[in-house]
Amino acid sequence: FSAAIVITEQPVSVSVPVGYSFALRCRAEACTSLQYQWFCQHQSVCCQIPGATEQDLLITAQQTQLYTCRVNDIYKNAVFSNWVKVEVHQCVGRGLLPQLWRGEPVIILNPIEQKVEEGKPVQLQCAAMGVPAPSFQWYRNGNALEHQKKKKLWINHAKVSDSGTYLCCASNSYGEHWTNAVDIHVGEPSQPTSATDKIALLVGNNHYQHHPNLMAPVTDVFELSRLLKQLGFQVVSLLD
Repeated sequence: FSAAIVITEQPVSVSVPVGYSFALRCRAEACTSLQYQWFCQHQSVCCQIPGATEQDLLITAQQTQLYTCRVNDIYKNAVFSNWVKVEVHQCVGRGLLPQLWRGEPVIILNPIEQKVEEGKPVQLQCAAMGVPAPSFQWYRNGNALEHQKKKKLWINHAKVSDSGTYLCCASNSYGEHWTNAVDIHVGEPSQPTSATDKIALLVGNNHYQHHPNLMAPVTDVFELSRLLKQLGFQVVSLLD
């Protein structure tokens, strides 16, 4: 007979700069003594971490990986904690963090203002560090966008009504932080250029200062005008 193993404290995902040191925590309860073993997964390969048999896993962040902890009792019963993500920002130094940082969100990437044609895609992106890893909520004109809760906001086919001022809130148990507000303008698609109306200017002159009068310029202008109108031209005729 053995009682169930109950995990009382799950590890949490974090988002930190490269070189940052911290601990993942896992706690469990049972009627017998318990053993812990941590595992990591990187690029679809899961492996046991040698020597990682404590309740706390001390990490100095080097690369983004997934972690889980196995807890087993003397009867060989075992449970696994939730998988958590340690997101490591390689291009961000520890110097960006505030002094005495507790883990509150720190914005490291703000969205960029955009102007797009209607029907084209719009992508806004932000990023934030935090312990625990922040959650995200996008807003347009001060109103929360119900299904936009990731670092990237994606609109496949933008409409004019999608225009507005956008910003994102990153939050965790220690507080919240907002990105810069940016304007997104969605305009009607530009119309393809087309030829202007066809216009013909006909000049019939019968009187020249140094040339004999022509035989029938008025008749010629009339005939050409009629022909060009049949071809879709707007005709302006001038005589003498």
